[in-house]
Amino acid sequence: MTPRDRMLLGSIGKTYVTAVMLKLVEEGRVELDSKISRLFGHDEWFPRLPNAHGITLRMLMNHTSGISRYIYTPEFQAAIKGQPHKIWRPEELLSFILDAKPLFPVGQGWSYSDTNYILVGMIIERVTGRTYYEELTDRILMPFKLVDTSPSDRADLEGLVDGYTSEGNILGLPVEVARHGRYAINPQFEWTGGGLVTTSLDLARWAKLLYGGEVLKPESLRQMLDGVETARDSDRKYGLATMMRPSVHGPVVGHAGYMPGYLSMMAYYLNHDLATAIQVNTDVGVDLPALEKVLDDVAEELLRR
Repeated sequence: MTPRDRMLLGSIGKTYVTAVMLKLVEEGRVELDSKISRLFGHDEWFPRLPNAHGITLRMLMNHTSGISRYIYTPEFQAAIKGQPHKIWRPEELLSFILDAKPLFPVGQGWSYSDTNYILVGMIIERVTGRTYYEELTDRILMPFKLVDTSPSDRADLEGLVDGYTSEGNILGLPVEVARHGRYAINPQFEWTGGGLVTTSLDLARWAKLLYGGEVLKPESLRQMLDGVETARDSDRKYGLATMMRPSVHGPVVGHAGYMPGYLSMMAYYLNHDLATAIQVNTDVGVDLPALEKVLDDVAEELLRR
């Protein structure tokens, strides 16, 4: 394994979605605290969305909307097992959580949900009239030369290393979930909840570019790092697609990601302008706290030099 080996990055993809969206905010084409009913209010499905009329764009991006995760519904899991290579429309993904009870009153709690970012992706496409991946390529991937990062919108992904997951996983995947550059199912369903294949080298570069201030204007980056309390740990906060935690090296910002067969994490040490990233091609016998420790250890070694 090398830093140029390609793996699915899971939810770290939300940081790219957020960068695209914040660029649209900078252009005055959308507002963080505007209600999403302004865009979706006339869609037939919208009144059935939990907390529909109170949700703002910011609430989607910091997971305070109260919307649950479509991927954990038995109906979605059955559907993906029955049609593993289906190409999903965003509205079809939303259908699994329509009419569900909100997790909490809008804006009054926190719960991580990929469904939030499916809606963010829909907003990007509705505002721009272009696909999310077109916006991402033109605004982020090409200008910043992230040449090893590309959409995971099909099962065959060039350079994807073999990945390994656990038996009895919720999506019914084989233990060897990727082989010879082909994923066992179409990962396209993840879309703006993740939706990319990349390398640890590109991830480290992306963390440095994003949190080092080269991608967004200072006010946009401030909004990204304006965190809310999470339900997980009292010393951690979540901004706009950004996890914030303390470390022995000072505050750390970044994100983690999971797709069956792969775990990824990128970290930026604010006090040192230092970025690190790691990817592993299994989700068996390893967890996110272990990856955090690896990145902190790597940072310590680098800071000694």
